Amino acid sequence: MGKATGFIEYQRETPGRRPPAQRIHDWFEIYEPFPEANIKKQGARCMDCGVPFCHTGCPVSNIIPDWNDLIYHGRWHEANRVLHSTNNFPEFTGRICPAPCEAACVLGINEPAVTIKNIEKTIVDRAWDEGWIVPERPARATGKKVAVIGSGPAGMAAAQQLARAGHDVTLFEKADRIGGLLRYGIPNFKMEKHLIDRRVDQMKAEGVKFVVNAHVGGNVKVADLRRDFDALLLTGGAEHPRDLNVPGRDLKGIHFAMEFLPQANRVCEGDTVPDQILATGKRVVIIGGGDTGADCLGTSHRHGAAQVTQFELMPQPPETRSPETPWPLWPVMLRIESSHEEGGHRDWGVSTLGFSGDEHGNVKKLHAVRVGPPPTFTPRAGSEFDLDVDLVLLAMGFTGPTKSGLLDDLGVGLDARGNVQADAEYMTSVPGVFTAGDMRRGQSLVVWAIAEGRKAARGVDQFLMGSSSLPV
Repeated sequence: MGKATGFIEYQRETPGRRPPAQRIHDWFEIYEPFPEANIKKQGARCMDCGVPFCHTGCPVSNIIPDWNDLIYHGRWHEANRVLHSTNNFPEFTGRICPAPCEAACVLGINEPAVTIKNIEKTIVDRAWDEGWIVPERPARATGKKVAVIGSGPAGMAAAQQLARAGHDVTLFEKADRIGGLLRYGIPNFKMEKHLIDRRVDQMKAEGVKFVVNAHVGGNVKVADLRRDFDALLLTGGAEHPRDLNVPGRDLKGIHFAMEFLPQANRVCEGDTVPDQILATGKRVVIIGGGDTGADCLGTSHRHGAAQVTQFELMPQPPETRSPETPWPLWPVMLRIESSHEEGGHRDWGVSTLGFSGDEHGNVKKLHAVRVGPPPTFTPRAGSEFDLDVDLVLLAMGFTGPTKSGLLDDLGVGLDARGNVQADAEYMTSVPGVFTAGDMRRGQSLVVWAIAEGRKAARGVDQFLMGSSSLPV
């Protein structure tokens, strides 16, 4: 503990955000610099709580009190070493993780929690600036070859761990750039992509081979990988979007979020996207109130939408922690993301009944009704309404991995939810084939993907070598 009375003396403080009127005209990250003296005070707020519940709230089991204490005392290099002992990519989680560790912070019982997420980000950003993050090459080569399929955070974490164990690792990605949803799902204003690129450079120096435009189960044959590699690790994510089967769904101007967001990211990369889906000057409706919906909201603002409305089926959550989710559980409460600060209208308890269009087949109206709480979502009599729209974005989550191609070719077993089934060592029903991340657990967080990738890497290493010293 940095300072015994720190949690009494100092209040929670986080970096300011650039003014919305300024930031909606660019794609850069939204946070302003935060002075070192301030971040040290935030580290000092970490109290001697006896049992650090933040550990259990964090999927990668970050050793949070230790690096809070270290930065308070100015021992940044050591703090970086502790941080990386459990997390391969803290610059990713420090930007886009919703911080379940903070929800579990003991101080959060009756005070604002420690700013764990921002401290994490500050440590790793300083480590990069100081040149402390360098390739970690293995002491010896095992001669074993591993194919990792899917280059999101689970695949990247697993590939890095396996390369550091001495295996010959090749990471296959069906898109033209590495990163999965980090690259083509998360908007740049939440995480700029040079952060991925420098990790790719580090991993290349550690021996990882990257193959892009490689759709395993498509232009890359599964049989060839089974022949050429000693183990396969599937980290392809949960890409199948939840659809909205209502009248008028086939009208032009209705798109999945993951048709809309990747195109904006490609333009930020310098690509030209023919017939790009743009919100410019349009009346936009986003169906889905989660993180993906907020990403669509922020992207629509930057396109210059005329107006944006975001609908959520669930009722509006309370402004403070619900008594149904007491500490240290993840709290049900109203969350205001940066995109919500930038404009638009949010509405809860709304169910979409259908769409109607013009003579050219373009969507022009959304038909909806207000509904009661779950599980029945009973329509409220007389609450039907229409809304003029030009663009509808479906951001209702994902139902699991895509089955055709890779999974069908391998013949792996699925669980009751349609995800790839695996044992405690992350091996599927097919010997030598492993899985991790959203493909195994369903739609989840980046921090869970990193945790899964690390654990699966240990399972692969143990399968190949009979034992493993890889941490999880």
